[in-house]
Amino acid sequence: MKTVLVLGASSTIAQETVRQLAKKKMDFVLTGRKTEDLQALKNDLEIRHDVKVHVKQFNALDFDRHELFFNEVLEEFDGIDGLLLMYGAMADQKEAENSFALSRNMIDVNYTSAVSILNIAANYFEQQKRGFICAVSSVAGDRGRQSNYIYGSTKAGLSVYMEGLRNRLHQSGVQVLTVKPGMVDTKMTYGVVEDSPLLASPVKVAADISKSIAKRKDVVYTPWFWVIIMLVIKLIPEWIFKRTDI
Repeated sequence: MKTVLVLGASSTIAQETVRQLAKKKMDFVLTGRKTEDLQALKNDLEIRHDVKVHVKQFNALDFDRHELFFNEVLEEFDGIDGLLLMYGAMADQKEAENSFALSRNMIDVNYTSAVSILNIAANYFEQQKRGFICAVSSVAGDRGRQSNYIYGSTKAGLSVYMEGLRNRLHQSGVQVLTVKPGMVDTKMTYGVVEDSPLLASPVKVAADISKSIAKRKDVVYTPWFWVIIMLVIKLIPEWIFKRTDI
């Protein structure tokens, strides 16, 4: 039985991913700012899949307590075998352009906090010489576009961080998986992303994440067609790209 620490377990993608992994009889430590939001998920997983589920508070922006939090998890649950970093923040691009507070919140939530907690987790997994780290980035980080470049820049930073971490931990036998979803129908995108034929369901994204962990993949675009879309976008020369409206 493996124990997986889930950071940001109240997100829609996190909850669907946990349901997928519970079918494989994994135990979980579900975390979030508001633990009461996670009780229903805990009860459902325990009854439906007969796994052990614990709930613990985690504040991504309380950087000074990250090490204490992680050590408490290791003590309370006798170590962990995997980590899912599933939280994130996305504000409207135009509003963020006129509010550094909104920009900084995206930077701190999506990148700074991830580096803080994953630095600590990486040291643990490196010593264990096994396990996996999975973090949700975004296709928005593949190229800076005027429609979401502030959010995209935070995800670009996370993707590069994960790439370096993967290079570092490979020799220790630790899987480092970067998940790059396109547009997903979640609470975070509601009202920000309009209806689109490219809008994916969280269930589909979660299934791709679960399969990618099992297959020990490095990077997964989800749904799959985003790898083609982003390849085309990345191949556009800058002198042409800067004149586009995408």
